Amino acid sequence: MLSQKCKYALLALMALAREPSDKLLLVSEIAERENLPRKFLEAILLELNRNGLVRSRRGRGGGYALAKPADLITFGQVVRIMDGPLAPLACVSVNYYRRCDECRDEQNCEIRRVMRRVRDAIAAELDGTSLAQALAEGRPVPGMAA
Repeated sequence: MLSQKCKYALLALMALAREPSDKLLLVSEIAERENLPRKFLEAILLELNRNGLVRSRRGRGGGYALAKPADLITFGQVVRIMDGPLAPLACVSVNYYRRCDECRDEQNCEIRRVMRRVRDAIAAELDGTSLAQALAEGRPVPGMAA
């Protein structure tokens, strides 16, 4: 399950992705548009900045913008930054692997096999979906009923 922090990060990034790349948004603007708590959002944006997903400028005319194009930022990147591994078990994690303490035969573990498929499906969807794609999915397609 996504944490509230991760969900807020995704909402903030989507708000920034809707703007032209040269436009900066204030924390208060993002918070108001997305109905997010301002203080919590400030901490989230700092973390996204440290991880290279947003850039900021201080002072008059300052604010936040995406640090790279929306088509180069995936949901998977954001989830890993905010919540850590995508895997439901450490033994199936690609980036945060850890053997289960009680495991006797990792190669033949039925639970591990199923959880690996779950992890792979989640990773495929999250790593395969950029902010730009998510925005495009939300737009009406000409000739398609809503």
